[in-house]
Amino acid sequence: MAANTSQIFSKVSDVQWVASGLGANTATDGTGTTVLIFTADATNGGRIERVQAMHLGTNVAGMLRFFVNNGATAATAGNNTLIEELAMPANTVSQSAIATPQVLLRVPIILPPGYTLRAAVTTAVAAGYQITAFGGKY
Repeated sequence: MAANTSQIFSKVSDVQWVASGLGANTATDGTGTTVLIFTADATNGGRIERVQAMHLGTNVAGMLRFFVNNGATAATAGNNTLIEELAMPANTVSQSAIATPQVLLRVPIILPPGYTLRAAVTTAVAAGYQITAFGGKY
């Protein structure tokens, strides 16, 4: 069987997000409380070009952990893999003085059909985070 030698591009752009005031989850295996960020196309998969996380208000410092899930239940550790940890600085909301820090995940992330990108927070935060994935579906 010959390998594909031609570059492929997304068929359609895809932006997915979640806004959540997550509770603490210290598991490093993707189990426990996680949120769904991005789901790849069920037939052809997908590509994530950028993931950004922003505070939705005043929060303590914490860590965001990102997991790729194989499309099965995230409650089973063997279905998840930890791909990135991002430190989220403490934030005090301001309407005029300081912009909310934006934290970016390393990309691109190529997902097979039906796979998902999920996130967990290691420290409970009051206001929550807005996590947005920019990509496309093949």
